[in-house]
Amino acid sequence: MAKQDVDTLVDDTQDGAGSDPRVYELGFHLDPDLPVEEVKKAYSGVREFIFGKGTIVAEGGPQKIQLAYTISRQETSGRRDFDSAYFAWVVYEAPAENHAKIISMASEDKKIIRFIDLLTTKDSARHSAEMRELSLKTPEPAEAAEEAAGAELDAALENVVV
Repeated sequence: MAKQDVDTLVDDTQDGAGSDPRVYELGFHLDPDLPVEEVKKAYSGVREFIFGKGTIVAEGGPQKIQLAYTISRQETSGRRDFDSAYFAWVVYEAPAENHAKIISMASEDKKIIRFIDLLTTKDSARHSAEMRELSLKTPEPAEAAEEAAGAELDAALENVVV
C-alpha cells in the first residue's frame, strides 16, 4: 500500500504545544469518482471523527473543483491520476495527542486523495467561513451571460441569408 500524499505544516514539538488545545485546519480532497451520497458520507465521517476528538470551529462542505495540477497516486491496481476532486475543510480545536489521531485518520482514509493540515486561529477560521458564504451567494460572473449571448448571436448570423 502506498502512503498517501500529505502536506503537514504543523510541528507539535514546539514550545507550548503540550496538552493545551490549539486550532488546526484540515483541508482535504475526496475522490472525484465517488457518487454524491458517498462524498457526503465520507465528509460526515471525517467531521464526526474530528468532533469526537475536539471542537469544530468552522467548516466548508465538499464542492467539486478542477485541480490546478494532476495528483497521481499509486494504488493496488496501478497508478491513478486525478484532475478534479471534492474539496472540503474543517477547522477544529484539539490537544496535540488528538490532533495526531486526526492526522492518522486522514492518512488512512482511502477516499481522501490528499490533505493539508495547518495551524491557524479561530478568527482566521471565522473569516474563511464568512468568505465562503459570500462566494456562494455571489451571482455567476457577467462573462458567462455575455458568452451565451455571443453564442446565440453567432448562431443567428450563420443562418442569415444575404
